Amino acid sequence: MPQDLKEILGRLKYTDDAKVVQQITAHMKAVTGRMASVRRKLVVMSGKGGVGKSMTTVNLALAFARQGDKVGVLDVDLNGPCVPKMLGMRGQRFTMTPEGAIPPVGPLGLKIGSMDFFLDDLSPVQWKGPMDLSPVWLGVTEMNVIREFIADIVWGDLDYLLTDLPPGAAADKPPVIAGFIPDLDGAIVVTTPSEVASDVVQKSIAYARDLGINVLGIVENMSRYLCPQCGTESELFDGDTQAMCQALDLPLLGRIPFDRTLGRSFDKGAPLLDPTYPTLKRYDEIVTRIKALLDYKKILAQQL
Repeated sequence: MPQDLKEILGRLKYTDDAKVVQQITAHMKAVTGRMASVRRKLVVMSGKGGVGKSMTTVNLALAFARQGDKVGVLDVDLNGPCVPKMLGMRGQRFTMTPEGAIPPVGPLGLKIGSMDFFLDDLSPVQWKGPMDLSPVWLGVTEMNVIREFIADIVWGDLDYLLTDLPPGAAADKPPVIAGFIPDLDGAIVVTTPSEVASDVVQKSIAYARDLGINVLGIVENMSRYLCPQCGTESELFDGDTQAMCQALDLPLLGRIPFDRTLGRSFDKGAPLLDPTYPTLKRYDEIVTRIKALLDYKKILAQQL
């Protein structure tokens, strides 16, 4: 158990009759064991909803797979899981074994873990607790479910595990969830050029850094609108993501246009997989940059 947690628990005046601490400790050990066979663990976060974070996660995962890597995607948006729908995997289920839950396999061999595999049709996830304590109760319940969810999935050997974090109601939620993943290699942040999105994203990055999370860089999604008829790209927003990256001392990993053809394919659960498609090539370029950053940081850490 971490020393700071011991100190906090030592100051509590109430008995732990429900053995919550014991359960959390067991979950943390289980998560560490599951993650031991994953070579590199990345989270995709934003802090702002509606920026295309899940679309980015899925396409980055497919890009890693196109380069020959064994890849898993963990969808921890418990209230609005959408990764299975995008990959045409709705209706599939985990295979329950004594060792844990075996995740379904999707396009290009992606292993997918999502709350959607537990739900029927469009059934919502409802958190129940004391009405007078609902904000705190629901938050704690959700966090515990996410921790147990991560601990129970049997990933096997993976080169990369990409975790699609929920946007959250505040900039601190995604980084806190990211902290559940041991030996996290880094975070990829998704934004749009919108100034509104950029303001929230910067707060989320600051919070992530305060928690010691290594932010690898920023992906600018919906950077421009790609005309499906002529292929011309037009500006959608007036923001300046490049200037934000310079201010934060972070690399701009790449720009992805608003591509209606690509968007429709995932919306209908028939993901576009043609490696020659121009927008998919941009994801391949981003993945190449991510790998280079990870290799550089590994070499740097070995020299220190």
